[in-house]
Amino acid sequence: MAIANRIGRLGTETAFAVSEDARAWAAKGHDVYPFHLGDMNIRTPLNIIEAAHKAMLDGKTGYCPAAGIPELREVIAADLGKNRGISFKMENVSIQPGGKPVIGKFFQALMNEGDEVLYPNPGYPIYESQIQFVGGVAVPYGYRMTKNGFEMERDKIEAAITKRTRFFVYNNGQNPLGAESTDEEMQWLADLCIRHNLWVLADEPYFHTRYSGKSKSITSLPGMQERSVILMSFSKRYAMTGWRLGGALGPKAVIDVINKLNVNQESCSCQFIQYAGVEALKGDQSGALEINRVLKERRDVLVAALRDIKGVTVYNPEVTFYLFPDVTEVFKRRGYSDQQKFRLDTLRETGISFCSRSHFGKPLPGEDRVYIRFAFSGINVDRIREGLAKLKAYWES
Repeated sequence: MAIANRIGRLGTETAFAVSEDARAWAAKGHDVYPFHLGDMNIRTPLNIIEAAHKAMLDGKTGYCPAAGIPELREVIAADLGKNRGISFKMENVSIQPGGKPVIGKFFQALMNEGDEVLYPNPGYPIYESQIQFVGGVAVPYGYRMTKNGFEMERDKIEAAITKRTRFFVYNNGQNPLGAESTDEEMQWLADLCIRHNLWVLADEPYFHTRYSGKSKSITSLPGMQERSVILMSFSKRYAMTGWRLGGALGPKAVIDVINKLNVNQESCSCQFIQYAGVEALKGDQSGALEINRVLKERRDVLVAALRDIKGVTVYNPEVTFYLFPDVTEVFKRRGYSDQQKFRLDTLRETGISFCSRSHFGKPLPGEDRVYIRFAFSGINVDRIREGLAKLKAYWES
């Protein structure tokens, strides 16, 4: 059997590979502390569950418009417009079965063969996968650690732009770093994209997963809304990862193409889940507030525990549910040269399961520090304390 050549250009979500290691270790009877996958062990708020149930009982179980039900498109347009200080109409919204499909459809709608795309590395691995699958050229850009957290390597980004560069992928509230731009960095990026006439994929699933301050979107800056498509998701804000509900927001001409792709790829997103989305945005928000309270408590406990381990430094983010600690001193002190061996040995000795930097893209030239990613969305506070005590004892032994 001959598999299509283009499949060779398709990558995967590498955190799922780490999940297999953790699952195999647990299957042998070992205790595992799951810091590897950004899933959530928090129940979806009850009012949202009840809305989906009611919609099913009301017969909302068939096909619906490819673009999504009007009620949800309208409430998303209003909600995102209000939170970003800009205006969207229903025609600017396309409902998707999760946030992830927006990545591929954005490139399918706008990219031509050979177009170059700047994307974050370390970053969500599906960016590179979809860029290459659709026929683009994936050009990574990196971050550097400063005393105030992670910031973009602006000089290298400027140098990477060529006459074939057409797109910039911008994940503010970044996975895996937990980084977000200062106002000054975001304005710099907006100026860059306008100057070079770049389309922007504004990947914003963690816009509401924050613990202090106020999230901002690059689409709010002058000249950016008309050249950007926002990826939004219900997964993190309302603990709805398995519901698969999200959306694309952008200029009508692009959204019309994405809707055409909807027809070809899945016909429509699940109708009764869309009614749950309406309730999520219009109904009682106490559940969403409780989700963030729980996540903040987990973050605070995990940051303190990591900082208590000799040789670990970690930035404390105000957004996302990820930490990206520097473990270079531990790595060297224990005599490692292979990050995957370091990860697996730690799993087998402590039960702690985490992702390495290499699960978020091939390390860039000049990287000399060892980072790993901890997700705290799927593990309770008592288990964080228990697991980190074992980690401290092992790494300091």
